Amino acid sequence: MSLPPHITDSHCHLDFPDFAEELPEVVARAVEAGVHRMVTICTKLRQVDQVKAISERFDPVFWAAGTHPMSAAEEPLASVDELVALAEHPKFVAIGETGLDYHYTAESAEIQKESLRIHIAAARETQLPLIIHARAADDDMANILTEEYKNGAYPCVMHCFSSSKELALAALDLGFYLSMSGITAFPKSEELREIFREVPKDRILVETDSPYLAPPPHRGKRNEPAYSAKTALKAAETFGMDYAEFAALTEANFERLFTKAML
Repeated sequence: MSLPPHITDSHCHLDFPDFAEELPEVVARAVEAGVHRMVTICTKLRQVDQVKAISERFDPVFWAAGTHPMSAAEEPLASVDELVALAEHPKFVAIGETGLDYHYTAESAEIQKESLRIHIAAARETQLPLIIHARAADDDMANILTEEYKNGAYPCVMHCFSSSKELALAALDLGFYLSMSGITAFPKSEELREIFREVPKDRILVETDSPYLAPPPHRGKRNEPAYSAKTALKAAETFGMDYAEFAALTEANFERLFTKAML
């Protein structure tokens, strides 16, 4: 029996309570599905220790940390030094997630912007990829990313990208990557798939954002890293590629961006 092609779930949340009762099984199912690497994301810096511990417990798991924009007004403002210090851990591979979310938390826009700029500065200093969450804030997001890039280059991925073509082009112009989540596999997401068809194939990653956004046939249920294979299968179809070819492509892309996560 042949083994499934290797892929990486570039964004998941293994510390969330949804996985508390069966974390070893979740990781094992991912590996069985060919997901040989996962990046679990800390969204509140006070939870750093538990997220770091998960990466130390499971060989396939790496981690990143930042302040999620929806929590920016409730959490202490991070410092550049604090974020840079986290990068000393051997399995810490990225800064974030950070960004702007005006869909649910528009009232905290100004503190979100301040937090975002701090995370950008840390990504610039460490040259670890910045993980961006963007929702209903396309103009401000494009402007800040571009303005800050002029102050010094930094690597970046637009995680779970489901924004406008204009924001996609702005990110691509800066050399950034776009990540495909389960949303891109939804039947009604053809417009989003059209945007991705125009993205250079060497700038594409896959992710689950689990426990959210499970792709078909699991939509509406808890997502988990193993299901990134379902998203990747639909993505291969979107690009008219063989699954193994698409998996190899996204592996190369991931390793080019997440240089500390090389196995």
